[in-house]
Amino acid sequence: MRAAVIVFPGSNREGDMARALRQATGREPDLVWHSQTELPSGTDLVVLPGGFSYGDYLRCGAIAGRAAIMDAVRAHAARGGLTLGVCNGFQILCEGGLLPGVLMRNANLRFVCRMQHLRVERADTAFTRNYRQGQTIEVAIAHGEGNYEADDETIARLEGEGLVAFRYCDPLGRVGGEANPNGSRNDIAGIYSERRNVLGLMPHPENLIDPLVGGIDGRGLFESLAAA
Repeated sequence: MRAAVIVFPGSNREGDMARALRQATGREPDLVWHSQTELPSGTDLVVLPGGFSYGDYLRCGAIAGRAAIMDAVRAHAARGGLTLGVCNGFQILCEGGLLPGVLMRNANLRFVCRMQHLRVERADTAFTRNYRQGQTIEVAIAHGEGNYEADDETIARLEGEGLVAFRYCDPLGRVGGEANPNGSRNDIAGIYSERRNVLGLMPHPENLIDPLVGGIDGRGLFESLAAA
């Protein structure tokens, strides 16, 4: 698999993402600067990493969603190419029109940085085949604007078409209440596009790939992509 990690001014997780991809695929990903207009030839997977692109001015991801490289990212996704956005990358996918909805300020208006449990809602996508449906995994979160919101029609469509990828939960897989760290609608932590080739999620699976840092539950996502 050939992966391209898009780097914006203010990105700070591209190194973590590159390491996770290298571990899973055995191949060094391409780092693509935001002002470029084309992806490397043969790109299979595009990743938008976490950080604070353009200093989060206007809205998180708003400027990055209109960067020069995003036309190539949108074309890649439209062809069915795999596309992953994590944290700020999720915000960019929404602002860039690749996913519906918006990420708003956390309900408690505080930046949240901690370990967090997620429930895998389906295990039949290119991103999740190395997990089990309903499996509880533990990864990391670090965001101030991770409160996913959309209009009622969009939420109903996401739920009805099985496009919710992960939900915030407690260690036993129960959703709601204090298990939700940011007030996200329906405890949504990540969603798919209609064709399920685009995934946006707020938590950071790339930070949980080594037992030395507290766990390896994030590996499943990257190993699933490598197998795909």
